[in-house]
Amino acid sequence: MLRRSGWILTTLALCALPGVDRAEAQNWRTLTSSRQVSGEDEVTVEVKYAAGRFTVKPGDGDSLYDMTLTYDEDNFEPVSEYRRGILTLGVDGIRKNVDIDGDNESRLDLLLTRRVPMDLKLEFGAVKADFDLSGVPLKSLSVTTGASESLLVVDELNPIPMGTVEIEVGAASFKSRGLGNLNAERINVDAGVGNVELDLTGEWNRDGRVSVDMGLGALTLTLSPEMGIRLTKDTFLTGLDAEGLEKRNGGYYSANWDTAEYQLEINVDAAFGKIEVVWAR
Repeated sequence: MLRRSGWILTTLALCALPGVDRAEAQNWRTLTSSRQVSGEDEVTVEVKYAAGRFTVKPGDGDSLYDMTLTYDEDNFEPVSEYRRGILTLGVDGIRKNVDIDGDNESRLDLLLTRRVPMDLKLEFGAVKADFDLSGVPLKSLSVTTGASESLLVVDELNPIPMGTVEIEVGAASFKSRGLGNLNAERINVDAGVGNVELDLTGEWNRDGRVSVDMGLGALTLTLSPEMGIRLTKDTFLTGLDAEGLEKRNGGYYSANWDTAEYQLEINVDAAFGKIEVVWAR
């Protein structure tokens, strides 16, 4: 009995010492998970991930998805569930208030099918993320980031028309390439603090609208010279470098606004920072 009591007291004392970090006792595991395509007409894919490295790429073959997940099993448990057309992936925290080391070994690598149309929702925190959605058949796309560094690439046209893309960026760096290939009618970006680079080039095959609501930071808009552009802004202490656009009628217009096959309307609501327009070559 005395030994047992002594062991408990010793454990409590060690936990209370300022030099003892419980996060050091991490237990890393790697999980692989996949599911074959089995006649689905469409799916909803929801991915939640707290911290680490996060990649998404188009897959080949007959898999609906292929996931490789490295996680700390002392603090998190993997999520891989498919039910009634909804695929849920990522990790759940086992206990609250877990300290997450930005240099940890956590990693999620995900391949998504090109064969089944999907509503895709990505939600993540302190993550370095690389998303390549080239050729993935997207019905809708929602991206929510925390304090992250993210790159979204769309080098191939989305084979199905999409309504609205929702991108919510926290205190982060967000870069993109080829957003015109999303085949979206509207792209909404809500950014807090950081640097946002929106590359709006790609195979636009209809008119489009882009709305950016930004707090503090720098916004770079890369535009295609083939598109007719109208830029409007509601800003406070925000500078604008609108090279190649002519100011008239309360907005900034490209020279081909009235003659271009497709037109892109961009509205920016920003408080503090800088807006720069860059033309693709």
